Amino acid sequence: MSDRFLLGHGTENDFVVLPDPDGDRWPEDRLDAALVRCLCERRSGLGGDGVLRVVRSRHVPDAPAVLGDHLDACEWFMDHRNADGSHAEMCGNGIRLFLHVLVTEGLLDRAACADGVLVGTRGGPRRVGADAGGGYWVDMGPARPFGHGEATVAGRAFPGQAVSMGNPHLVCLTDADLGTLDLTAQPGFDDGLFPEGVNVEFVQVLASPAEGADAHVRLRVHERGVGETRSCGTGACATAYAALAARSPEPEGPQHGTVVVDVPGGRLTVDVSPATTVLRGPAVVVATGDLTPEWLRA
Repeated sequence: MSDRFLLGHGTENDFVVLPDPDGDRWPEDRLDAALVRCLCERRSGLGGDGVLRVVRSRHVPDAPAVLGDHLDACEWFMDHRNADGSHAEMCGNGIRLFLHVLVTEGLLDRAACADGVLVGTRGGPRRVGADAGGGYWVDMGPARPFGHGEATVAGRAFPGQAVSMGNPHLVCLTDADLGTLDLTAQPGFDDGLFPEGVNVEFVQVLASPAEGADAHVRLRVHERGVGETRSCGTGACATAYAALAARSPEPEGPQHGTVVVDVPGGRLTVDVSPATTVLRGPAVVVATGDLTPEWLRA
Protein backbone atom coordinates (compact mmCIF):
# COMPACT_ATOMS: atom_id res chain seq x y z
CA MET A 1 0.00 0.00 0.00
CA SER A 2 1.30 3.48 -0.89
CA ASP A 3 1.60 6.43 1.47
CA ARG A 4 -0.71 8.66 -0.54
CA PHE A 5 -1.22 12.36 0.13
CA LEU A 6 -3.17 15.29 -1.23
CA LEU A 7 -2.29 18.98 -1.15
CA GLY A 8 -5.10 21.50 -0.95
CA HIS A 9 -6.24 24.79 0.50
CA GLY A 10 -9.16 26.95 1.55
CA THR A 11 -8.45 30.60 0.68
CA GLU A 12 -4.73 29.67 0.64
CA ASN A 13 -4.75 28.23 4.16
CA ASP A 14 -2.98 25.09 2.92
CA PHE A 15 -2.74 21.55 4.21
CA VAL A 16 -1.18 18.17 3.62
CA VAL A 17 -4.11 15.72 3.61
CA LEU A 18 -3.50 12.06 4.48
CA PRO A 19 -6.28 9.61 3.54
CA ASP A 20 -6.53 6.98 6.27
CA PRO A 21 -10.17 5.81 6.38
CA ASP A 22 -9.49 2.69 8.43
CA GLY A 23 -6.82 4.18 10.69
CA ASP A 24 -4.11 1.72 9.66
CA ARG A 25 -1.82 3.94 7.57
CA TRP A 26 -1.15 6.87 9.91
CA PRO A 27 -1.77 5.85 13.54
CA GLU A 28 -0.66 8.19 16.30
CA ASP A 29 2.67 6.42 16.84
CA ARG A 30 3.57 6.90 13.18
CA LEU A 31 2.13 10.36 12.53
CA ASP A 32 4.06 11.89 15.40
CA ALA A 33 4.96 15.55 15.90
CA ALA A 34 8.34 15.19 14.19
CA LEU A 35 6.83 13.73 11.02
CA VAL A 36 4.12 16.42 10.94
CA ARG A 37 6.81 19.10 11.13
CA CYS A 38 8.72 17.43 8.28
CA LEU A 39 5.60 17.18 6.10
CA CYS A 40 4.82 20.88 6.63
CA GLU A 41 8.35 22.10 5.84
CA ARG A 42 8.10 24.19 2.67
CA ARG A 43 11.64 23.49 1.45
CA SER A 44 12.42 19.95 2.55
CA GLY A 45 8.87 18.59 2.79
CA LEU A 46 5.53 19.03 1.08
CA GLY A 47 4.70 22.36 2.74
CA GLY A 48 1.56 23.39 4.55
CA ASP A 49 0.01 25.22 7.48
CA GLY A 50 -0.94 21.86 8.93
CA VAL A 51 -1.84 18.22 8.34
CA LEU A 52 -5.36 16.80 8.05
CA ARG A 53 -5.75 13.05 8.53
CA VAL A 54 -8.99 11.74 6.98
CA VAL A 55 -10.06 8.92 9.30
CA ARG A 56 -13.23 7.36 10.67
CA SER A 57 -13.99 8.50 14.19
CA ARG A 58 -13.97 4.98 15.60
CA HIS A 59 -10.24 4.72 14.86
CA VAL A 60 -9.29 7.88 16.80
CA PRO A 61 -8.43 7.12 20.45
CA ASP A 62 -9.54 10.48 21.85
CA ALA A 63 -12.70 10.81 19.69
CA PRO A 64 -15.09 9.49 22.38
CA ALA A 65 -13.84 12.09 24.85
CA VAL A 66 -14.24 15.07 22.49
CA LEU A 67 -17.42 13.94 20.72
CA GLY A 68 -19.35 12.45 23.64
CA ASP A 69 -22.92 11.54 22.67
CA HIS A 70 -22.24 12.61 19.07
CA LEU A 71 -19.64 9.89 18.45
CA ASP A 72 -21.97 7.57 16.52
CA ALA A 73 -23.31 10.47 14.41
CA CYS A 74 -19.80 11.48 13.28
CA GLU A 75 -18.55 8.80 10.90
CA TRP A 76 -15.56 10.95 9.92
CA PHE A 77 -13.01 12.71 12.11
CA MET A 78 -10.75 15.59 11.06
CA ASP A 79 -7.49 14.69 12.82
CA HIS A 80 -5.87 18.12 12.51
CA ARG A 81 -2.25 18.89 13.43
CA ASN A 82 -0.61 22.31 13.42
CA ALA A 83 2.61 22.78 11.48
CA ASP A 84 4.61 22.48 14.73
CA GLY A 85 3.16 19.00 15.31
CA SER A 86 0.68 19.94 18.03
CA HIS A 87 -2.96 18.86 17.89
CA ALA A 88 -5.48 21.52 16.86
CA GLU A 89 -9.10 21.75 17.93
CA MET A 90 -10.77 23.19 14.87
CA CYS A 91 -10.12 24.93 11.53
CA GLY A 92 -12.87 26.42 9.38
CA ASN A 93 -10.77 26.39 6.20
CA GLY A 94 -9.44 22.93 6.93
CA ILE A 95 -12.85 21.36 7.49
CA ARG A 96 -14.14 22.70 4.17
CA LEU A 97 -11.13 21.09 2.48
CA PHE A 98 -11.76 17.95 4.54
CA LEU A 99 -15.30 17.62 3.14
CA HIS A 100 -14.06 18.41 -0.37
CA VAL A 101 -11.58 15.53 -0.08
CA LEU A 102 -14.28 13.17 1.18
CA VAL A 103 -16.33 14.08 -1.90
CA THR A 104 -13.52 13.96 -4.47
CA GLU A 105 -12.19 10.67 -3.04
CA GLY A 106 -15.65 9.09 -3.40
CA LEU A 107 -16.14 8.62 0.33
CA LEU A 108 -19.23 10.87 0.38
CA ASP A 109 -21.70 11.89 -2.32
CA ARG A 110 -21.74 15.66 -2.87
CA ALA A 111 -25.50 15.80 -3.39
CA ALA A 112 -25.99 14.10 -0.03
CA CYS A 113 -23.98 16.88 1.64
CA ALA A 114 -26.31 19.73 0.71
CA ASP A 115 -27.93 19.75 4.16
CA GLY A 116 -24.61 19.06 5.86
CA VAL A 117 -22.96 16.09 7.53
CA LEU A 118 -21.51 15.93 11.03
CA VAL A 119 -17.72 15.71 11.18
CA GLY A 120 -15.81 15.08 14.37
CA THR A 121 -13.07 17.50 15.47
CA ARG A 122 -11.18 18.04 18.71
CA GLY A 123 -13.35 21.14 19.12
CA GLY A 124 -16.46 18.93 19.03
CA PRO A 125 -18.81 17.92 16.21
CA ARG A 126 -19.24 20.36 13.32
CA ARG A 127 -21.84 20.29 10.53
CA VAL A 128 -20.32 21.00 7.13
CA GLY A 129 -22.03 21.02 3.76
CA ALA A 130 -21.72 21.67 0.03
CA ASP A 131 -23.14 24.81 -1.60
CA ALA A 132 -24.79 24.59 -5.01
CA GLY A 133 -22.20 26.99 -6.45
CA GLY A 134 -19.28 24.70 -5.70
CA GLY A 135 -18.17 26.12 -2.35
CA TYR A 136 -18.67 24.77 1.14
CA TRP A 137 -20.21 25.95 4.39
CA VAL A 138 -19.60 24.93 7.97
CA ASP A 139 -21.64 25.55 11.10
CA MET A 140 -18.93 26.70 13.47
CA GLY A 141 -21.08 26.95 16.57
CA PRO A 142 -21.64 30.15 18.55
CA ALA A 143 -18.88 32.68 19.12
CA ARG A 144 -18.22 32.96 22.84
CA PRO A 145 -16.58 36.17 24.16
CA PHE A 146 -14.55 35.74 27.32
CA GLY A 147 -13.00 39.07 28.10
CA HIS A 148 -10.55 41.58 26.72
CA GLY A 149 -6.80 41.54 26.30
CA GLU A 150 -3.94 43.14 24.49
CA ALA A 151 -1.52 42.03 21.76
CA THR A 152 1.86 43.66 21.24
CA VAL A 153 3.81 43.91 17.99
CA ALA A 154 7.21 45.62 17.92
CA GLY A 155 6.40 47.29 21.23
CA ARG A 156 3.02 48.63 20.06
CA ALA A 157 -0.08 47.60 22.00
CA PHE A 158 -3.31 46.54 20.28
CA PRO A 159 -6.38 46.11 22.51
CA GLY A 160 -8.65 43.27 21.52
CA GLN A 161 -11.62 41.09 22.39
CA ALA A 162 -11.11 37.48 23.44
CA VAL A 163 -13.42 35.12 21.53
CA SER A 164 -13.62 31.34 21.60
CA MET A 165 -14.59 29.41 18.46
CA GLY A 166 -13.62 26.12 20.10
CA ASN A 167 -10.10 27.56 20.01
CA PRO A 168 -8.96 30.89 21.49
CA HIS A 169 -8.74 34.18 19.56
CA LEU A 170 -7.80 37.75 20.35
CA VAL A 171 -9.43 40.07 17.80
CA CYS A 172 -7.78 43.48 17.58
CA LEU A 173 -9.72 46.11 15.62
CA THR A 174 -7.28 48.78 14.49
CA ASP A 175 -6.78 51.74 12.17
CA ALA A 176 -3.14 50.74 11.65
CA ASP A 177 -1.89 49.88 8.18
CA LEU A 178 -2.12 46.08 8.29
CA GLY A 179 0.59 45.74 5.67
CA THR A 180 3.19 47.32 7.96
CA LEU A 181 2.76 44.84 10.84
CA ASP A 182 5.58 42.34 11.34
CA LEU A 183 3.83 39.05 12.10
CA THR A 184 6.86 36.83 11.55
CA ALA A 185 7.01 36.32 15.33
CA GLN A 186 4.26 35.50 17.79
CA PRO A 187 2.64 38.74 19.01
CA GLY A 188 2.84 39.29 22.74
CA PHE A 189 -0.29 38.36 24.73
CA ASP A 190 -1.58 37.79 28.26
CA ASP A 191 -0.60 34.27 29.36
CA GLY A 192 -3.15 34.43 32.15
CA LEU A 193 -6.03 35.00 29.72
CA PHE A 194 -4.65 32.57 27.14
CA PRO A 195 -2.77 29.82 29.03
CA GLU A 196 -2.69 27.53 25.97
CA GLY A 197 -1.71 30.25 23.49
CA VAL A 198 -3.92 32.23 21.13
CA ASN A 199 -4.61 33.08 17.51
CA VAL A 200 -4.26 36.85 17.11
CA GLU A 201 -6.27 38.76 14.48
CA PHE A 202 -5.52 42.31 13.33
CA VAL A 203 -8.58 43.78 11.66
CA GLN A 204 -9.58 46.86 9.71
CA VAL A 205 -13.31 47.58 9.44
CA LEU A 206 -14.03 49.06 6.01
CA ALA A 207 -16.30 52.07 5.70
CA SER A 208 -18.54 50.61 2.98
CA PRO A 209 -19.79 47.03 3.40
CA ALA A 210 -19.81 44.69 0.41
CA GLU A 211 -23.20 44.22 -1.25
CA GLY A 212 -25.56 42.23 0.95
CA ALA A 213 -23.29 42.41 4.01
CA ASP A 214 -23.73 44.23 7.30
CA ALA A 215 -19.98 44.73 7.70
CA HIS A 216 -16.82 44.27 5.63
CA VAL A 217 -13.38 43.75 7.14
CA ARG A 218 -9.77 43.05 6.17
CA LEU A 219 -7.83 40.58 8.30
CA ARG A 220 -4.30 39.39 8.99
CA VAL A 221 -3.75 36.58 11.49
CA HIS A 222 -0.95 34.93 13.41
CA GLU A 223 -1.98 31.38 14.30
CA ARG A 224 -0.54 29.64 17.34
CA GLY A 225 1.67 26.73 16.39
CA VAL A 226 1.87 27.90 12.77
CA GLY A 227 2.76 31.59 12.34
CA GLU A 228 1.09 34.01 9.97
CA THR A 229 -1.25 32.24 7.57
CA ARG A 230 -3.00 33.41 4.43
CA SER A 231 -6.39 32.70 5.99
CA CYS A 232 -7.98 31.40 9.19
CA GLY A 233 -11.58 30.18 9.24
CA THR A 234 -12.11 30.28 13.00
CA GLY A 235 -10.32 33.65 12.99
CA ALA A 236 -12.73 34.97 10.36
CA CYS A 237 -15.67 33.89 12.55
CA ALA A 238 -14.22 35.43 15.70
CA THR A 239 -13.50 38.60 13.73
CA ALA A 240 -17.04 38.77 12.34
CA TYR A 241 -18.45 38.51 15.85
CA ALA A 242 -16.12 41.20 17.20
CA ALA A 243 -16.80 43.55 14.27
CA LEU A 244 -20.55 43.35 14.86
CA ALA A 245 -20.13 43.65 18.63
CA ALA A 246 -18.01 46.79 18.26
CA ARG A 247 -20.87 48.68 16.67
CA SER A 248 -23.54 47.36 19.04
CA PRO A 249 -24.86 49.35 22.04
CA GLU A 250 -24.40 46.11 24.01
CA PRO A 251 -20.91 44.98 22.86
CA GLU A 252 -21.13 41.48 24.32
CA GLY A 253 -24.86 40.98 23.78
CA PRO A 254 -26.41 38.78 21.07
CA GLN A 255 -25.14 39.63 17.60
CA HIS A 256 -26.79 39.23 14.19
CA GLY A 257 -25.44 39.93 10.74
CA THR A 258 -23.44 38.95 7.69
CA VAL A 259 -19.79 39.95 7.49
CA VAL A 260 -17.53 39.74 4.44
CA VAL A 261 -13.96 38.93 5.52
CA ASP A 262 -11.09 39.62 3.13
CA VAL A 263 -7.94 37.68 4.00
CA PRO A 264 -4.65 37.62 2.05
CA GLY A 265 -5.76 34.34 0.46
CA GLY A 266 -9.22 35.42 -0.71
CA ARG A 267 -12.70 36.13 0.60
CA LEU A 268 -14.89 34.44 3.18
CA THR A 269 -18.44 35.17 4.30
CA VAL A 270 -19.65 34.73 7.87
CA ASP A 271 -23.27 34.69 9.04
CA VAL A 272 -23.49 35.47 12.77
CA SER A 273 -26.47 34.82 15.03
CA PRO A 274 -26.82 34.28 18.78
CA ALA A 275 -27.27 30.55 18.13
CA THR A 276 -24.36 29.88 15.79
CA THR A 277 -21.86 31.10 13.20
CA VAL A 278 -21.79 29.85 9.60
CA LEU A 279 -18.63 30.20 7.51
CA ARG A 280 -18.75 30.00 3.69
CA GLY A 281 -15.88 29.77 1.24
CA PRO A 282 -14.03 27.71 -1.36
CA ALA A 283 -11.84 24.59 -1.08
CA VAL A 284 -9.60 23.05 -3.70
CA VAL A 285 -7.28 20.05 -4.08
CA VAL A 286 -4.08 21.15 -5.84
CA ALA A 287 -2.21 17.87 -6.27
CA THR A 288 -2.00 14.24 -5.20
CA GLY A 289 0.97 11.91 -4.93
CA ASP A 290 2.85 9.32 -2.92
CA LEU A 291 5.52 9.85 -0.30
CA THR A 292 8.75 8.13 -1.32
CA PRO A 293 10.51 5.60 0.93
CA GLU A 294 13.76 7.59 0.70
CA TRP A 295 12.10 10.71 2.09
CA LEU A 296 10.35 8.77 4.86
CA ARG A 297 13.64 7.16 5.88
CA ALA A 298 15.54 10.49 5.95
